[in-house]
Amino acid sequence: MSENSISVDKTKYIKLAAIIALFGNAALAGSKIVVGLMSHSGAMIGDGIDSSTDVLVSIITLIIVRILTKPADKGHPWGHRRVESITTVFLSLIIFFAGAQLIYSSILNFIHGSHDATPTTAAVVVTIFSIVGNLALAYSQFKLGKLADSAIIKANAKNMASDVLISVGVLLGFIITALTGAAYADSILAIIIGGWIIRTAIGIFAEANLELMDGNKNIESYQVIVDSVNAVEGANTPHRARMRCVSGFWDISFDLKVDPSCSITEAHAIASNVEKELKQRLENIYDIMIHVEPSDDNSDEAYGLSEDDIISGDNK
Repeated sequence: MSENSISVDKTKYIKLAAIIALFGNAALAGSKIVVGLMSHSGAMIGDGIDSSTDVLVSIITLIIVRILTKPADKGHPWGHRRVESITTVFLSLIIFFAGAQLIYSSILNFIHGSHDATPTTAAVVVTIFSIVGNLALAYSQFKLGKLADSAIIKANAKNMASDVLISVGVLLGFIITALTGAAYADSILAIIIGGWIIRTAIGIFAEANLELMDGNKNIESYQVIVDSVNAVEGANTPHRARMRCVSGFWDISFDLKVDPSCSITEAHAIASNVEKELKQRLENIYDIMIHVEPSDDNSDEAYGLSEDDIISGDNK
């Protein structure tokens, strides 16, 4: 499959996921905030605010799709795929501050509030509806995120999965309040919900930041380079290997050694065969850069991984 056809599929799935999340979360956010205000439930209002951030995520996602698929140009020779990781970081900050604001307001309510929140039938019904709705949304985002191999959709899927637990926490608060009359439980649970929102934001930020830093937490993925080199006659000792994933596509570079007596044409043919092996073993490759050097070259390695590093799994 070519990069262009993959881009078309990726765009289609991202748009579909964003539209589903947009309308689904808009319905959930509106119902939770309205009923939360009517029932004086800080936890439900906080749950609604969290769903509102998901609406914003969906709107921004629809906007970046156009940028994501723009071809490379003189100012961006590697293309525009980084916009997905950058936007994912931005969205993690939005989610973080939403959680922090909820904790702040809940603490103030706990200290100065009257704690008169009483669970209403409407609040319980909306919360149950929210649990079911978030489950459906999280499932759709996980499926479409996997099909698109999209960082921002996968991040949104995790966020919506945590929304399920948030709504369960709200329902638990209602149950505690109804059984014990301890209305302050609502404020306490709202604080816990805020903490969970922040935890989700930090996890999303960490994953997006790893990609922005050209990191790769799974060193086993480098094994494909070793296997490809070993499969080609005349190719030896892969080293100074680097693999980075940009919006679901691999950018790969490494050195390999050949017999010093090889002609330039023969060395080029060997590198081309290694490249073909890589493309057969690994999908979604954006670019491969192979540097060929004679086997008697013992230059120091300034960066990248050697074959020993890859086999041993040592990426430090």
